[in-house]
Amino acid sequence: MKSNPFDLSGKNAIVTGGSRGLGKAFAESLANAGANIIIVDVDRNEQTEKEIKAYGVSCESITFDLANFEQYDDLVNSIVNKYQHIDILVNNAGVQRRHPSVDFPKSDWDLVLNVNLNAVFFMCQAFGRHMIKQGQGKIINIASLLAFQGGFTIPAYTAAKSAVMGFSKSLSNEWASKGINVNCIAPGYIATEMNIPLMNDETRNRQIMERIPAGRWGQPSDLGGAAVFLASPASDYIDGHTIVVDGGWMGR
Repeated sequence: MKSNPFDLSGKNAIVTGGSRGLGKAFAESLANAGANIIIVDVDRNEQTEKEIKAYGVSCESITFDLANFEQYDDLVNSIVNKYQHIDILVNNAGVQRRHPSVDFPKSDWDLVLNVNLNAVFFMCQAFGRHMIKQGQGKIINIASLLAFQGGFTIPAYTAAKSAVMGFSKSLSNEWASKGINVNCIAPGYIATEMNIPLMNDETRNRQIMERIPAGRWGQPSDLGGAAVFLASPASDYIDGHTIVVDGGWMGR
């Protein structure tokens, strides 16, 4: 009998921003497939840890500000020294700021790009070095529909997510031959805290719902299957690709 190509038993997975929202859903899905979870987040959520451990895997939270780029080497060394191997990296952490483009403050522009773009690249770089040494690894970067579209009042977020999708292809070109798969997931309109302003805007909410063929906002759990697929041996020949999980939005 062939082994299950989606089995992640014995794998160690890092999920940034994994204490809640999409990150928690990614962490739970990977745990359900057998992976041990290391959450890297600015806050610790003990309830999330408890729920993940219920899958029979280990779960640890590391409180860390991803804007502290000079501390990435220390972060990598501490995790690798404890776990010996890191097999999966999910770069999920993100922030959103909304302003009309003519009024977009530089402080918010810098914040969004630091967390949603710079942190993603330098986490890839830092853990990519380790994965190259061990000869295998799966990196999953979280892009967005805004990597394909412009959106409204979110130019910094759109810039960051477009760049993430782009440089993921660059990393894939360099690292695929070294056993490292670098791919993206682009979520559609998902019912999370980040999208509460849209959900509460009667006009925008109606416009969004009218375009989604599935007829509903996505739930964080809707993204779990794509994450498990890209983290597993089932995707070993998939490189530099972006899986769009959007209820059919892009097909309209």
